[in-house]
Amino acid sequence: MAIDRQLTGVERRFPADEVIVSKTDLTGRIVYANDVFIDISGYGEDELLGAPHSILRHPDMPRAVFKLLWDRIEAGREIFALVVNRCKNGDHYWVLAHVTPNADGEDAIVGYHSSRRVPSAAAVAAVKPLYAQLCAIERRNPDGKAGLAESHAALLEAVRNAGFDSYDRFIFSLGL
Repeated sequence: MAIDRQLTGVERRFPADEVIVSKTDLTGRIVYANDVFIDISGYGEDELLGAPHSILRHPDMPRAVFKLLWDRIEAGREIFALVVNRCKNGDHYWVLAHVTPNADGEDAIVGYHSSRRVPSAAAVAAVKPLYAQLCAIERRNPDGKAGLAESHAALLEAVRNAGFDSYDRFIFSLGL
C-alpha cells in the first residue's frame, strides 16, 4: 500500500457526538474499524483490517505515551490518553482514547478495544508542549531504547509535578 508519509499540517475533526471504535488483537493488529474511524483516517476498511494500529502513528506523538498505554492494557487495566494520529494523506486528528483489554470467559486477555472521542481544544493545547518535550527527548538520544526510557521517566515526572498520581488523572485535569 503506497502511503504519502508527508505531513500536511491540516487538522481533521469529527463530530463531537460520534465515536471512533477499533478492536485489535494482542499484537495491535486491527480486527475491527467502525465507519467513523475509516472516514477520519482516510484508509479503506481493507487497508485497516490486519494492519498494525501504529499505521496511524504521528511523529509528534511521544512513544512514552504508547509505552504507558501498552504497560497498562497488557496488565489488564484501562487507560485514557490524548493521542494525535496521522491520516493516510498526512492530515492529523486528535482524540481522547479510552483503551481497554478484552478478555475471554477465563479472564485471559484476547485483544483490545479503543473508543475515541473529540477532545477539547484547551486539552490539546495544554498537552502539546509536554508532548513536544517528550518527542525531543526521544529524538536526541541515538539509542532508541534509552531515549524511550528517558522520555517515559520525564512523562511520569511531569505528571507528578502537576500534582497527579496517574497520567489519566493528569489528562482529565486538562478539561476534556
